[in-house]
This record gives sequence, structure tokens and C-alpha cells, in this order.
Amino acid sequence: MQTLSWRDRAVRDALRHIRQNKPFCYGLTNYIAANLSANVLLAVGAGPAIGAALDWQHAFGSHASAVWINAACLMSNTPHEVHQAARAAHEAGVPWVLDPVAVGAGASEYDRVVQGLLDFRPTAIRGNASELIALAGGKGGGKGVETTLTSQDALPFIDDFSRHQGCITAVSGPVDYITNGHETLAVEGGDARLTQVTGAGCSLGALTAALLSTMAEPLTAVAAAHVLYAEASQRASSARGTGSFGIQFLDELSLLDTDEI
Repeated sequence: MQTLSWRDRAVRDALRHIRQNKPFCYGLTNYIAANLSANVLLAVGAGPAIGAALDWQHAFGSHASAVWINAACLMSNTPHEVHQAARAAHEAGVPWVLDPVAVGAGASEYDRVVQGLLDFRPTAIRGNASELIALAGGKGGGKGVETTLTSQDALPFIDDFSRHQGCITAVSGPVDYITNGHETLAVEGGDARLTQVTGAGCSLGALTAALLSTMAEPLTAVAAAHVLYAEASQRASSARGTGSFGIQFLDELSLLDTDEI
């Protein structure tokens, strides 16, 4: 298993591509994470639009450089609106990311709607171990939006799931694992306080979409998003508390210098 880090040229090249091309990334996400998701994209040079306004789902979903759908957007969006965006991206060949927030936590009707999004063949799926194990048909045992399992626990599930679904699957944890079912990359580092910043995990889905819009091979692109998160959060580790950490994390993300190595 290869470990990818900020020292790998492919990661820095992908970030350089975003800053040069400023891809338009469209997302449906929950209102709690929307602000941070937009700021994460702006920090790396992408242009975000978030929400379902009239026919945005079709117009933006089919013409964006990349799309992400955070399933918790169902707090304020209808299943029809969410399916519209996924269908538009799929039919237009736009890479899109699914974040199956809280799947397997006991809300069966919600789970059915999220499972239905797999029909639109997401390019990548990212989440915590409990969510991804449940999505793959196992018993995730999540508590609300929190995982009760480790990223290592999820590895055999996401390998099989990725092969069957034909997508990239990424599980977050102390070590992140990203697989296409045949090859797996690991991303180490970061800061545990990311789990104490509201919307940080959700915003990683937005960043993953932006990286998929680059010239990088999809597996590398998804792993590169996790590397940028790990590197920026590690550089923010001098922050005193969780509030200042969240701000410093955004600062460090925006200050990553692709020519520093």
C-alpha cells in the first residue's frame, strides 16, 4: 500500500491546476456545513455554488467542473432535488462525489434515498467508517453522524464495494484510506481537532470534487484532497483551541505553496 503525502509532486500539481483553472464546483450540502465548504473551495482557488434554486440542479449539475452531494442536504432539500443534481452530473459525464452522512444510523427512509443515489454512479464516495460499512451492506453502527468504527475496520468493505460500484471510496480516520478496489492509497497526518470543527468532514467532500476536476488520475485526485486536508490541519496544530484551529486551518489551506519543495 502506497502512502501519499504533500511531498508527492502529483498532489502539488493537482493543487496548482485548481489555482490556475479555478474550476466551478456545484454542491448540495447541509446548511451547517455550507459556509465552511464554500470557504474550503475558495481557499484552494475553486469557485463554489451551493443549493437548489429553481433549476440549478440541472443547469449547474450538468455544466460544473465537478459536483458534490452531501446526503445531509436532505435536511432542507427534497429527494427529487437531490436526485436531479446527481442525474444531471451523471448524464453529462461530470465527476461527482457522494458523502453518505449518517447512513446506517437507524433512519431507514433516509438510508433508502441515499442508497438510491448509487444509481447515478458517483465518481467517488467519502465518509467515515460506520457510514461506508453500512453503505456497503455491513453493520456500521454509527451514532448519528459519528462513527463507532475505525478506518482500518472499513478497508475490506470499501475494497469490495469499490470494485462492485466502479468508484473510488475514501474513508477518513487517524489514517485515511482511498481505494478503487484494486489499488489502495493511505494518507497519514492531520490533527484530531478536525473532528471538533463543524462541517470539516462534509467540506472534504467539496474539496474532493475540486480535485477530481484536475488532470490527476481519479484515485490520486481523491487521495490528494485528503493530503491537502491533512497538511493544512497539521500546519494549524499550533492553534490554541478548536475555534482558532478552524480559522487557522483555512489560512493554512490557502497558504499551501506548491513550489516550496
